[in-house]
Amino acid sequence: MTGAGLPVALNLAAMSEAAAFDATDYKALVCVFMFGGNDYSHMVIPYDDPNYNLYNTIRGGGGANQAAGGIALSKASLTATLLNPTVAPVDNVAGTGTRQYAFHPAMTGLAGLFNTGKAAVQLNVGPLVVPLTKAQFSTGNRTTYPVPPQLFSHNDQQSLWQSSSPEGSTVGWGGNMGDLALSGNGNSLFTCMSVSGNAVFLSGDTALQYQLTTNGAIKIRPATDSTVYGSTAVRSTLNSLVRQMTSTNKIENEYNKVTDRALTYESMVTTTLANNVTLPTTFPTGNFGDQLKMVARLIKGRAGLGSVKRQVFFVSLGGFDLHDGLLAQGAVNMDRVSAGMTAFHNEMVAQGMADKVTAFTASDFGRTLASNGDGTDHGWGSHHIVVGGAVKGAAFYGTPPPVSVGSTTAPVDQWQLGQGRLLPTTSVDQYAATMAKWFGVADAEMAGVLPKIGNFGGTAASGVSYPTDLGFML
Repeated sequence: MTGAGLPVALNLAAMSEAAAFDATDYKALVCVFMFGGNDYSHMVIPYDDPNYNLYNTIRGGGGANQAAGGIALSKASLTATLLNPTVAPVDNVAGTGTRQYAFHPAMTGLAGLFNTGKAAVQLNVGPLVVPLTKAQFSTGNRTTYPVPPQLFSHNDQQSLWQSSSPEGSTVGWGGNMGDLALSGNGNSLFTCMSVSGNAVFLSGDTALQYQLTTNGAIKIRPATDSTVYGSTAVRSTLNSLVRQMTSTNKIENEYNKVTDRALTYESMVTTTLANNVTLPTTFPTGNFGDQLKMVARLIKGRAGLGSVKRQVFFVSLGGFDLHDGLLAQGAVNMDRVSAGMTAFHNEMVAQGMADKVTAFTASDFGRTLASNGDGTDHGWGSHHIVVGGAVKGAAFYGTPPPVSVGSTTAPVDQWQLGQGRLLPTTSVDQYAATMAKWFGVADAEMAGVLPKIGNFGGTAASGVSYPTDLGFML
């Protein structure tokens, strides 16, 4: 039983330090990962009449009445989540005019944050190797026009979002930032923290993720319980055995060093949380709300973790692979995302940390604009949300995609691959680099965090700009 508890607790953190950027203040990034592939057109919905009508028709709605139908939401239901301001299109398609968007009706909280300048939307972002057009993609020449491997595969695209590499990757861009932050933190073991199990996003070359649950640190129960088999003496003896480093066996000594660290840092986390149980903000019930609440408690109690200056967190929720049941489950998902992220931001405001903490969404991929009957199929590009006091909010960034499933009129056809499956016009690397720069990563360090970032910058032959700083952070 003792051995069964050890491996989970031992996945703790780095043993050595890395050269760091200068971190004199506190900043944190919180990745909110939506597992399964979030439907971009169910979260950020065209609202202006020409584009809403296209959306409504494609998704089987009520046509001229702008009523709900198929998997389309009615325009009237979007009034409370209308997002301002408008955004200029790039396609110049006759009759589609200036774009306006609304969030899903269940996302009133995030709509409020957007409209008060505390949230922004990055349009049509997804994994890319290089800037790419549909014509280039369609050549099939993957030497001249490389594409991310295993497109539309859940596991691979989850890994690509988190690490720029397909399934099997051991290093993520959150962990790479953690490598740079280690030596600037009072306790390097708490640089990268997951409340959602193992995530390659948080693993660096040196920095490893500290995993905990919504209830707190993971304990090595036989060494931390008050008694073992009803005996305090057995518990004390066991505790000494797993921590002693006097063996002639080097492997045993190293194992016990790591166990000693596990016990020491579990105690630090437990004590820190005990001193920060009460938060003024009410978080939504359920696992996702509890994950964000735990992150908020850790940020509030960071002094007890060794005065960390930079932290990267990972939380997640599942249920987004909606080939069917989109209307019912999609509403539940959007409510959870919005309520959770809104409560988290409100708590950061209460802590006076809103401009120091940025939360952002990510997902396997977007989905098709076209319905498959009761849901949508796997896509590529998607829209994502960034929240925080340092976000240049009430704004859309990137290229508004056409509301189309197969028009042959350029450039409508240029950014979708059939069924409204979007070819990204912004890469995950650009999205990540924008936040990494705010976090403190210098230009000279950026390639070490995001190896493909050098493939972007400037304007591509398509006329689309691919800047390495997308501009949504102060």
